[in-house]
Amino acid sequence: MSKITYENLAYLKLLLNIEGIGPQKIFSLLSQFREFESILDADFNNLLRVDRISKILATKILSSKENLLKIKKELDNELEYLQKIGGQLITYWDVNYPDMLKKIYFPPLIIYTAGNFSEYDKYSVAIVGTRLPSSYGKLQTEKFSAELANKNITVVSGMARGIDSFAHEAALKAGGRTIAVTGSGLDIVYPPENKKLFNQIKEKGVVITEFGLGTKPDAQNFPRRNRIISGLSLGTLVVETKLNGGAMQTAAYALDQNREVFAIPGNINIGQSEGPNKLIQNGEAKLVTCVEDILLELQLQLKPEIGKNIPQPTVELNLFEEKLINILSTDPKQIDEIATTCSMSTTDCLVNLLTLEFKGLVKQLPGKMFIRC
Repeated sequence: MSKITYENLAYLKLLLNIEGIGPQKIFSLLSQFREFESILDADFNNLLRVDRISKILATKILSSKENLLKIKKELDNELEYLQKIGGQLITYWDVNYPDMLKKIYFPPLIIYTAGNFSEYDKYSVAIVGTRLPSSYGKLQTEKFSAELANKNITVVSGMARGIDSFAHEAALKAGGRTIAVTGSGLDIVYPPENKKLFNQIKEKGVVITEFGLGTKPDAQNFPRRNRIISGLSLGTLVVETKLNGGAMQTAAYALDQNREVFAIPGNINIGQSEGPNKLIQNGEAKLVTCVEDILLELQLQLKPEIGKNIPQPTVELNLFEEKLINILSTDPKQIDEIATTCSMSTTDCLVNLLTLEFKGLVKQLPGKMFIRC
């Protein structure tokens, strides 16, 4: 099924089912107890020693085990149905979890996918915008998407009406790859008229969601979806959107994730141009008029040598992980010393050290001591 065992997947589901527990708290718990089972077997006082775990949360964790059989039954049904529809469940710890997505704040610990990831997906650019584009916006979306696809760059979007759908369709028509991030379960295609597009993307790319089967496309799901769109991408291109449009949320997430933002300048007399023009005016997005502007900014080479000038390390690290690696050595260092040296909180240190341990670069010793492998 995946790198994570069935039992650990059930424990993960159980913990995520507890209100108030998300990715960061689970990372904190794992940094303390190392194994999912150990979290659920811990006593009350040991749980309280974990940063951000209150008495209320500790009580909820201790009482959650009574729901384990129910969670396993739901998991069995979910996995069976995913197999029927050609989908799969991937966790943060699985080898096929996207590397780019691991580097964002609050990465989804479980994603559901239809289709298969490719090496080319490391070189992805998101194209986002309004559901009601002008003819100019449609034309530019199709132009940029097709030209990116021709350079073997994967086009990422949200499969919504308008700009998103035009971006996916143009990439597929050009023979390229595309990734659709949805705000509903894999079994609920939204908008419904995109059923054919959904199946095409599944065949020649990936449909991805963090929402379980049966999840409807409720409004609160889309901001969460937008962070994944930008998180999968080296950069995000905003074509047309109003100031309050979802594409502006995606651009904001990209900036927070230290990813590039690009915008196509638009007609100042129409509402669809408010967003990209404002991003350019504020210096938050690079004005682009052709695909080469994006490629040069990302230092990507034209086909067939994509990424030639970008050193690709054996293991990719985020800024925090690099900082930790640089101060660690074969001499054990205690967590408080590490946190002080890196000017980071103990919790943030532990979360990133745990990730480094999963990557085989760091080893934890008794007494919260760490060494570089």
